[in-house]
Amino acid sequence: MTEQHPSEKDDASNPEAQAAAYAEARWPMAGAVIAAVVLTLLLPDDLRLGPRWALPLAEGLLLVALIAGDPVRISRRSAALRAVSIALVSVLACGAIWSTVQLINDLIHGGTETNSADALLQAGGSVWVSTVLAFSLLYFELDSGGAAARAHHMPTTPDLAFPQHLSPEVKPAHWRPRYIDYLYLGLTNSTAFSPTDVMPLAPWAKIVMAIQSLVSLVILGLIIARAVNVLA
Repeated sequence: MTEQHPSEKDDASNPEAQAAAYAEARWPMAGAVIAAVVLTLLLPDDLRLGPRWALPLAEGLLLVALIAGDPVRISRRSAALRAVSIALVSVLACGAIWSTVQLINDLIHGGTETNSADALLQAGGSVWVSTVLAFSLLYFELDSGGAAARAHHMPTTPDLAFPQHLSPEVKPAHWRPRYIDYLYLGLTNSTAFSPTDVMPLAPWAKIVMAIQSLVSLVILGLIIARAVNVLA
């Protein structure tokens, strides 16, 4: 798992060239944030943290700051940009957690959006997808120091072990985990309620994946139970 690909050895003497080759495009991460903003706007008022405009405005401003500081490809290592990235993910996670708690409360005690099958599926689906996006961005930002750090250097013992780490013979040249890999991780962890092909190695990864599995299990379980009750 610690074997270094020949192309990585060649680039090791030129860190800037290596970072340019390994850097990830900004748009997948930005697209996920925009999708999360849209889902927040579509949520019922009872499930949204603060006024309708508050979270989307904060998330939008933080995303603009990131794009302005490192626009096309994520390769610039900066304490300020790192702080903005962490702040953005924290706002997304707080919004998703708040919506999840409110949805669970409404499902248990009965709320306006849970008394109709259509409204329940729309609200529940929006909250569930929001949690998938929030956790995927959390993995993306925390794994091995974030995308910019991964572009410059991959640790020999990553926080999250992808199949390419466990089987280096199938790893393409210049491979780094991209946002799509973390989105897939977030989706499969929310549907299987356990790791699938990505193994958590760091304690924080195990804790976060366990929390996501429990959150998803509760959301889907209560939504299905409530939908059956409403349709019965």
